[in-house]
Amino acid sequence: MKAATAIINRSALIHNYNTLKKLSPNSQLMAVVKANGYGHGALEIAKTLHFADYCGVARVDEALALRESGITSPILLLEGFVSEYCLPLLIEHQLETVIHCQEQLDMLLAFKSEQLIKVWLKLDTGMHRLGIRMEEAENAFMQLSCSAIVEKPINLMTHFACSDELDNPLTQNQINQFDTFSQTKAIGLSSLAASGGILFWPESRRDLNRAGIILYGVSPLTNKPAIDFDLKPVMQLESSLIAVRRHLKGESVGYNATWTGDRDTTIGVVAIGYGDGYSRSLKNGTPVLVNGREVPLIGRVSMDMITVDLGPNATDKVGDTVILWGKALPIERIALQNGLSPYELMTQLTSRLKLEYIDE
Repeated sequence: MKAATAIINRSALIHNYNTLKKLSPNSQLMAVVKANGYGHGALEIAKTLHFADYCGVARVDEALALRESGITSPILLLEGFVSEYCLPLLIEHQLETVIHCQEQLDMLLAFKSEQLIKVWLKLDTGMHRLGIRMEEAENAFMQLSCSAIVEKPINLMTHFACSDELDNPLTQNQINQFDTFSQTKAIGLSSLAASGGILFWPESRRDLNRAGIILYGVSPLTNKPAIDFDLKPVMQLESSLIAVRRHLKGESVGYNATWTGDRDTTIGVVAIGYGDGYSRSLKNGTPVLVNGREVPLIGRVSMDMITVDLGPNATDKVGDTVILWGKALPIERIALQNGLSPYELMTQLTSRLKLEYIDE
């Protein structure tokens, strides 16, 4: 009987990387492995994609874990650094960093070193989360250009706010702002496109594209699964039936009795819950695959288990495999039905969940 397990298909991962690379063959492609590789295991993803042009992480600790495990690919800190004490680590471990605020810029310019640091100045073209505001970008660019510690030329990047909204004019406006700023300057590499940009905004594919959720075979559009873009789901989340029970009409199941049967039926208890990262907010009726057929989630998701309605004529038995999402049941569908994001569903998977790697 299998406990809750995420089956990670390395062949699908490599297929996705190569497929995305073909969309812009003259560009470099970053494998974004932050948040434990979107729940897939950052180290194993980085090892599998050892040929990737770049790895992208959010924080210094994530980068150090990769370096300490032998990953030699260029690594970019997408949030930059939070303390001047991080700066020696950037040099020691050959890490590249985003600069997105004046505080980071001041720390960098005050740092003394004979070795150069490769930086990416992040422009706030419309996301308004991180990045140097456009009216302040000229001064920031000048300060970096005059610094003796910064590798030249300066690299530029930005991040889209609405790239998954194909009729939203903001993305094109962000591209225009980026180009207006950069066209009069001698810059190094430029990076605009993350997952949505790579798929839907070809004019944003520049020197370095950043593949996040699409690398793992999940679409940023929940109503259009990744298989429509020739991308393969890398993860299959599965577990086993640990009990099969007769259930009578009028009986409820689970905490707070959120579901009551309207017929005699058979329920299955599955060994997975929010302790494994299967979201407690998933609703009654969320599809689950048991022996190749869809059955509905019923009752509240518990810490260690869920219940499903197997139907009155069920022949399922204890030990049978249950699939929560994967190739046959896209995670985009689970997210759409519950008003959630696939990002959230994958990255909240916990350390109790077993990760099993296959090549097929």
